[in-house]
Amino acid sequence: MSPTAASALTTFAEEGGNHNSLSPYVTGFGALIALLLLLWIVTRFNRD
Repeated sequence: MSPTAASALTTFAEEGGNHNSLSPYVTGFGALIALLLLLWIVTRFNRD
């Protein structure tokens, strides 16, 4: 990895992650709902 790419990635890592519009609670509940929906779909198809 070139030094310029490494410094660009370091700068991106330091500045990223502060999105006020994306609430961790919304992300967490969205992931939970998606996983529960996938679980429900899998159990519907897995009837013998």
